[in-house]
Amino acid sequence: MNFNFIHTYVSVDCVVFGFDHENRLNILLAQRYLDDMPTDKQKKLPGSLILSNEDVDDAAERVLHELTGIKKMVLKQFKCFADPMRASNKHDIQWMEEEYKHNIDRIMTVAYLSLCKIDHKINSAKYDTVDWCPIEKLPALPFDHNQIIKESLVEIRKWIESDFSIIFELLPKKFTIRQLYQLYNAVSERNIDIKNFHKKISSFNYIIQLDEIEANVAHRAARYYKFDAKIYKKNNNKLIK
Repeated sequence: MNFNFIHTYVSVDCVVFGFDHENRLNILLAQRYLDDMPTDKQKKLPGSLILSNEDVDDAAERVLHELTGIKKMVLKQFKCFADPMRASNKHDIQWMEEEYKHNIDRIMTVAYLSLCKIDHKINSAKYDTVDWCPIEKLPALPFDHNQIIKESLVEIRKWIESDFSIIFELLPKKFTIRQLYQLYNAVSERNIDIKNFHKKISSFNYIIQLDEIEANVAHRAARYYKFDAKIYKKNNNKLIK
């Protein structure tokens, strides 16, 4: 039997979620550069080939640190994307040749999702341009990055349903119930009545009411709350059962 072995490389790609002040779910995108394409069409998921002495999880952590400057981030591996044609576009092939200087016939990627507070200062060591992009405004991305993001949305919904505390990685340290409600609806795609939601939240002793309300807002000022991880671990309740 004849085997046709080819130059196959393995990479990691990271989908980093954030929740902005307009209550929209965002993805963190990096800039890539090709001489014959305008820069506004060159957004991509942050990623990298795995180094020869590197574990795949370590590679994902390295990519996130190079992207954000943050040393420790919540990180979850969710799928390997290995379609033989995922890097068949001529622009993607050109970019790989310029970026990696290797003869790559096929590239497989292990996808990760991560969560980042959107007001956290992004200090990228690798990319000149890093931007938050609302989910509903995502451009056409290279390789199969749009498909990776689509499947990451399914994964993050499962993740939050199994461990509700993850959602607080996207919120500021102090937040309003409306912010929590809008984020939960955005991620879960549920249309929950806000009164019922507020009633449910008020029964959770790990969501702590603060003696502070919003300032300088056009609407009625709302009270701030905080999440207590230690109390949550003792209870481990799901938000919506």
